[in-house]
Amino acid sequence: MSWIIIFPTLLTSTLAFAPTPSISTVHKSSALKESFGFDFAEDQAKNTPSVILGEANYKQWVGEKVENSFLNRQYDVVRRVRELDLLGLTAEYGILSKLEKNGLDLATVESLLPTIEQSGALSIVGSNQQLLINGVAPLVVEGAPLLLPVVAGALDVGAPAFFLAAAAFAGLEGALIVNNVEIPFVGLSAGLVAGLLLVPLSVAMGGVGVFLSGLKK
Repeated sequence: MSWIIIFPTLLTSTLAFAPTPSISTVHKSSALKESFGFDFAEDQAKNTPSVILGEANYKQWVGEKVENSFLNRQYDVVRRVRELDLLGLTAEYGILSKLEKNGLDLATVESLLPTIEQSGALSIVGSNQQLLINGVAPLVVEGAPLLLPVVAGALDVGAPAFFLAAAAFAGLEGALIVNNVEIPFVGLSAGLVAGLLLVPLSVAMGGVGVFLSGLKK
């Protein structure tokens, strides 16, 4: 019985005087270098003028020295809208009157502004101006002459037309996936690649249909 008391005491005493192994922590530098840390690589600071050293300085220099550079070029939305006469086409196809027919008039738009502001949509647009101007706007503006007649026809029908479009896009995406269609010479799944466009279009068309249905009530 006495061993039950003595053994833990001896074990504790032994551990107390046992040498504790030292653990050294090695901290490696995480600084990023364009030379990748190789000694034989050139030093950018030595062979590059300071005025263009770094992305921010380079963009500023190009903007000041090169007129209409591709690096800082911005899509001119107003000019292209005027050149394509999109306002005239909008009036010709009666887009505004058809929107009012579906329940979307100026009073409705005004009532929706507080909701849009509370949802944070305006702040998202404000923080992504370059992406919207140079990425989304060209697709919408340049394709508008072809899209306006389609939109006008869909507005004549109303919400069911947009539900039908959503179902068509979703059905096409489903057919590509079920049949394992691949892109020729590449071997990638057509359903995967086309889905990047078809799925957002299907969701957008369905959302527009739900929105117009809500306005009718």
